[in-house]
Amino acid sequence: MDWARFAQQMAAMARDLLAQDSVNATLERITASATELVEGCDAAGILILHGTRVESLAPTEPLVTDSDTLQQQTGEGPCFDAARSAQGDHVLRIADLTTEHRRWPAYAPRAHALGVGSMMGFLLFTDDEDLGALNLYSRKPGAFTPDSETAGWLLASHAAVAFSAARTHAQMEQAVATRHVIGEAMGIIMGSHRLSEEEAFSVLRRYSQANNIKLRDVALRVCERGALS
Repeated sequence: MDWARFAQQMAAMARDLLAQDSVNATLERITASATELVEGCDAAGILILHGTRVESLAPTEPLVTDSDTLQQQTGEGPCFDAARSAQGDHVLRIADLTTEHRRWPAYAPRAHALGVGSMMGFLLFTDDEDLGALNLYSRKPGAFTPDSETAGWLLASHAAVAFSAARTHAQMEQAVATRHVIGEAMGIIMGSHRLSEEEAFSVLRRYSQANNIKLRDVALRVCERGALS
């Protein structure tokens, strides 16, 4: 492993990740980087657990989505274990999936039939509800070496920071857009009913609570129709 060259590639990737204009673009760059930078990696993807529901993001090949779907169906697998890990530096390296029938009896034989030979999974992020892992696949058993594991861990560490920054930026953009829509809706109500700013906001809030509709969606309805009815 040429670590000097790898360091240069990682630096370029880190700059590239921060330059992406959306969360999806950031995730796609992360998984593409895994196939480019980690020796033995044929495919990569990000698995998100929403409770017991699986979401497969930025897969580089259908093999990734098929594996994620299989893990949801069986309720087990290495990506689940990596995502559920409480330690940010945790990694699961599966040298040969054919030897893992005891650990994942439902998943392992069916994943091998899909063409998975070996795997690695890295915890990507955690929050109150969702868990995620960066997962690397090879069609060959024994494809991932200790150097591959170190490279994958470094990539996952950079990816976690970039992913968090992209999500924060997206949330801020959404918050700004929401405030704008609510302000526009309040202006419409104030003009139509000669209400104060506080009274107009109370109208939106009461309608939201009474109808169990998000405040932003209520505001959008006003902006589109000119009224709540």
